[in-house]
Amino acid sequence: MTIKSLLPGRLGFGTAPLGSMFRDVSTEEAAATVDAAWEHGIRYYDTAPFYGAGLAEIRLGDALAGRPRDQYVLSTKVGRVILDEVEDPAARDFGEKGGLFEHGRPNKIVHEWTADATLRSIEDSLRRLRTDRLDIVWVHDIAQDFHGDDWLAVYETARTGAFRVLQRLRDEGVIKAWGLGVNRVEPIELTLDLDEPKPDAFLLAGRYTLLDHDRALQRLLPTAVDQGVDLVVGGPYSSGILAGGTHFEYQDAPAHIVEKVTRIKELAERHGISVKAAALQFALAHPATAAVIPGATRPSRIAEDVAALDETVPAAFWTELRDAGLVSPLAPLPTD
Repeated sequence: MTIKSLLPGRLGFGTAPLGSMFRDVSTEEAAATVDAAWEHGIRYYDTAPFYGAGLAEIRLGDALAGRPRDQYVLSTKVGRVILDEVEDPAARDFGEKGGLFEHGRPNKIVHEWTADATLRSIEDSLRRLRTDRLDIVWVHDIAQDFHGDDWLAVYETARTGAFRVLQRLRDEGVIKAWGLGVNRVEPIELTLDLDEPKPDAFLLAGRYTLLDHDRALQRLLPTAVDQGVDLVVGGPYSSGILAGGTHFEYQDAPAHIVEKVTRIKELAERHGISVKAAALQFALAHPATAAVIPGATRPSRIAEDVAALDETVPAAFWTELRDAGLVSPLAPLPTD
């Protein structure tokens, strides 16, 4: 089964913000946002134990509890086991993403990609999500941004542990698909080179956006197309900077990124379109992209995302964007 045939649409909902990413999000706000996603026809929801130490899964599970399970697709991730004991959220070492979920639950997070940890993680996720099955499981964050120079050792643990477990679960029909959920292209490139196990798709966050796509276009995306492996694009707004926020790569945006966003905004305004429309439609224009999954914590943002996907973007905008050097000449555009 391909991911494109499994997913119910090209727009999903990424739930990292429901784990109180960047700020303390209330339970009511989180529930209203998931309800808005459902009401706008979104039927693919992606989450992870990592998001607020289980908080996003709990909130998503509560919000979807009354919905027919066969009417939506659900994915979560493995690589983090959430314990009952607590720790200081501000003291956690998240590599380049320090302090990301300091407003989430204080439960201790254990980073482990072994076979046993993978099975336990899935069991715990099912309980938090209040469901009896998962459709897609991603192997989370086995890359440089969390592990620095040790990332290859972590990758190898996952390859002999999580990868094999998920392949077996898929072959047995317990899950429908599996792959990697990462913020870097290198682990996906390595995985595409494996003879086995063979994943069904990948979730790549932040690396195929208007602001950051050169590296993915060099080898990863052409290889994915050649092998018929689809991509789900996470973080299409580059942590918020393309949606009116101030974050890029989960941190305050540097000056050169702010300057680039300003140029894109000016071009979008001249053509009477939203930057959100440009961001989502750019990511979806690549033949490897199956869906985009922006995150949100306000119902109004969901309406904006749905509208952005349907917005008519004139061909002249894309031509000017390319001519101005604001996107790679190798990037497919909706008009190509």
